[in-house]
Amino acid sequence: MERGSRDSFTRMGTLGIEEEFFVVDEAGRPTSGTDELVYEHDPPELLEGRLDHELFKFVIETQTPLIEALDEARDSMCAVRQALIDHAEAHGYRIAAAGLHPLAKWRELEHAEKPRYQSQLDRIQYPQHRNTTAGVHVHVGVDDADKAVWIANELRWYMPVMLALSANSPFWNGFDTGLESARAKLFEGLPNTGIPTYFEDFEAFDRFERTMVETGSIDDRGELWFDVRPHTAHGTVEIRAPDGQADPDVVFAFVEYTHALVEWLAAEYDDGATGHADEQRRELLDENKWRAIRHGHDASFIARDLEGTVDLGDVVARECDRLGIDGIREVYERESGAERQRRLLEEEGEDALCESLFLQAD
Repeated sequence: MERGSRDSFTRMGTLGIEEEFFVVDEAGRPTSGTDELVYEHDPPELLEGRLDHELFKFVIETQTPLIEALDEARDSMCAVRQALIDHAEAHGYRIAAAGLHPLAKWRELEHAEKPRYQSQLDRIQYPQHRNTTAGVHVHVGVDDADKAVWIANELRWYMPVMLALSANSPFWNGFDTGLESARAKLFEGLPNTGIPTYFEDFEAFDRFERTMVETGSIDDRGELWFDVRPHTAHGTVEIRAPDGQADPDVVFAFVEYTHALVEWLAAEYDDGATGHADEQRRELLDENKWRAIRHGHDASFIARDLEGTVDLGDVVARECDRLGIDGIREVYERESGAERQRRLLEEEGEDALCESLFLQAD
């Protein structure tokens, strides 16, 4: 199997955005299964080579082209979204976005027939059979492999923050889970997920990746589904924490925040900073992630220095001031996705809930 290498890490600050969406009918209900948008019709030129099924036929993923700078990211993402919306509408479908579709019942939905996914279903069984999740992945280019691993280590503490802000999946399989992000907890049922352990350097990560492949634990490096990882093929650090979102402004807030964090940490690394990651037990980071899953915007976290706790709102204020960004402040101050879904279902019913999830491109 072709593997990535340290030679992939050549450029600093480039971006790529991957989003997972749901193919739904005109009323916003999940489709039982379709190959039409991916295999039976040629997609718009912008989506060629950048559109594929996920595990279920009704879950679809898009990728932006390589984005050279942050100020191009929102337009690039929205262009891909619009192309997908147009492609779906041309064939009688709509596109929806959330961490989980609230009305999707996995036993009634068809799995993709792609050999990679069939292999996963056979190997992983029940946890993968029920995996109707959809997330947002942001890649930021890093110009050195050891730097990328160091940055990914440091980013681990921030993944629960992003998850809490993005929490947009209270319903699964037709019922209210009591969680703000049921997607994150469901996805943790798969192997090689969650917040990864600390890696000393690129050699240590590369050795781990190689061992997993050579022992048959994974079929390819893409099955290391951690919340943050160095991507050894693209030469990026990839964050995978946020729930899917219909509103592009929410996604762009995470793109902006991720880019700012990576650039800041890269400068810290270049200045010889020691960082906090080697002191942070995975179990404490897992506790922070649980708090994000359960409480969303109301979460508090064990602080980065492991002394006491800090509320999400205080983290957001500090980060925006420190990094010179504002998007995540706006996300925090608005009604969360999970709160909105619950409110709409209670006040207006399923039709309004489904309509609220239709994908926006501007």
